Amino acid sequence: MKMKMLLGILLSMCLGQLVKAQEAMFFTTGRIEFEKRTNVHAVLKEMNKDDPDNGWVQLQLQRLPQFTTQYFDCWFTDSITLYRPGRESPDMKNAREFPANDNIVYNVLSSGRTVSQKHVFEQTFLIQDSLRNISWKITDERRNIAGFDCRRANAVIMDSIYVVAFFTDQIIPPGGPESFTGLPGMILGVALPHEHITWFATKVLVESIPADQLLPQKKGKKVTREQLHNDLSAALAEKGNYGKYYIKFAEL
Repeated sequence: MKMKMLLGILLSMCLGQLVKAQEAMFFTTGRIEFEKRTNVHAVLKEMNKDDPDNGWVQLQLQRLPQFTTQYFDCWFTDSITLYRPGRESPDMKNAREFPANDNIVYNVLSSGRTVSQKHVFEQTFLIQDSLRNISWKITDERRNIAGFDCRRANAVIMDSIYVVAFFTDQIIPPGGPESFTGLPGMILGVALPHEHITWFATKVLVESIPADQLLPQKKGKKVTREQLHNDLSAALAEKGNYGKYYIKFAEL
């Protein structure tokens, strides 16, 4: 009798594992909604730490909410991602404008090329370049994001920006929000701890987008990533830490 019970338990466990394996689904097409959160107070303090007693900064800290939330959609196929502003957020009605608030990023994962439209001050740039080469270090830490089991990876970009990312291999294309790519699966979460910004997926939808809408932007001053950096560095050379921080935002 005990042997039969033991065999029954083992059979149940095996069937459970089989069902679990069958339930695992893999996606190559769909839409991800990302929630971008910025600690505005921390950013303003960092940008103006050369002059911490600046009256204008203190006024902004009193007037503005500490955090703002934005939503972006990332459409993806097996070889392309298109990241662009999504549904409106009430947080942004009176929010301070920063670069990257309305970026549109088109990445061709299969060829390693990117086209990004960015508004900086009064000018629109169209960055045409190769995908950013990120040297990721994958860890054993895991986290559930939008119902997907994700694994953590760390990296440093632009010489000094520490990046924490979480990716899932259940979504096959190696894309992510903004310019974050290059992991073995889709990136569903990104945190820049020292820049006080995070992007986390709120939902993943199995939707298709017409091919004629999955296209790069065409308007803007055409530059490479390096040319954008040189233009901004020249324009903000006398702005101290504010200028350096602004350039970071614009180049993400």
